[in-house]
Amino acid sequence: MSLDFDSARMYNPNITESHIAWRDQLRRFMDTEVIPFVEEWEEACELPLSLWPKAAEIGLLGMGYPEEFGGVQEGIDVWHSWIVNEELARVGAGGVGASLMVHGIGLPPVINFARPEVKAAVAPKVLAGEAWISLGITEPGGGSDVASLQTTARRDGDEYVVSGSKTFITGGMRANWVSTAVRTGGPGPGGVSMLLIPTNAAGFSRTPLNKKQGWWASDTATLYFDEVRVPVTNLIGEENQGFKVIMHNFNSERMGMAAQMEAAARVCLEDAVNWARERKTFGKRLADHQVIRHKISAMKQKLNATQAYIRACYEQIEIGQPNAADIALLKVQASEVMEFCAREAMQILGGAGYLRGNRVERIYREVRVNAIGGGSEEIMRDLAARQYQL
Repeated sequence: MSLDFDSARMYNPNITESHIAWRDQLRRFMDTEVIPFVEEWEEACELPLSLWPKAAEIGLLGMGYPEEFGGVQEGIDVWHSWIVNEELARVGAGGVGASLMVHGIGLPPVINFARPEVKAAVAPKVLAGEAWISLGITEPGGGSDVASLQTTARRDGDEYVVSGSKTFITGGMRANWVSTAVRTGGPGPGGVSMLLIPTNAAGFSRTPLNKKQGWWASDTATLYFDEVRVPVTNLIGEENQGFKVIMHNFNSERMGMAAQMEAAARVCLEDAVNWARERKTFGKRLADHQVIRHKISAMKQKLNATQAYIRACYEQIEIGQPNAADIALLKVQASEVMEFCAREAMQILGGAGYLRGNRVERIYREVRVNAIGGGSEEIMRDLAARQYQL
């Protein structure tokens, strides 16, 4: 039995022929339209705009969204989503998936809570890859403490006037709209609202954040709102009820990140095994040294446990019983396993792994953004403890 990205995937009885066909279609797309250009995009710190219409054409952007907006919902389940995250991770550059699929966190607030006319104006263009949307939550003064955000929106007739800034915004340099958390009321979560802010509005500006440790291909920005006027009709959900909108996103975002982290760790395993089979030291293959074999076995052991955990959480979601505490701890599990596998793979590859241009080197640099983004390991553990009423 070989030990590579696919063979290291544990058996999942939920996978059908439809899922396999979806994986094959995605893999062809990644192999032809993405993987050959990853290094170029990483160095450029952005993806070409032409990639989005191509991704829309194969159904990647619209998967799981209502048909009325150009999406596909019939026959789509959580296992299709898992496959998407696996195939994106196989690229070995997390910034590609983070940027290409950022509508996955920016668009759901609009789809689920915005007025019908706003949905109709935004969703079809985003799902067709003709326009872009991002999510604006994190601020220069705070990230995980969402309830303490400082960007304000005061009511002035039929408009809100927005002042403040957001930072670390994925896709922020490209976005036509930003689903933005603002303070419309008093302190705490009860004073938070969500607004859809068009980036062509007067008073809006942005600057790139290119000097990142990882996710180079993902354009990241700081956004500035200088008395930006936004129609009241762009309110997402109800005024001062935006915290519910924000929380609605978290489970799916964290599940997607966990699935991608496990798959990225499996990429590290695959590349480490291939290197160990080919590289010779002291008269024999690296793979014939017991210390290397034990490293590989430990990687596979942790990957098995994480895959089983992901599957259990997805099964709960599929029957309509998601467990926020389990999902939070799954994210911690996945980031720890990604870190372990990236480190062990780097040790096995040695100096070759330290040179830019290989998947292990990129994944090693991307460990921390995964351990922090979407809810840091510390916040996730504390969230789980609160859910368990400790």
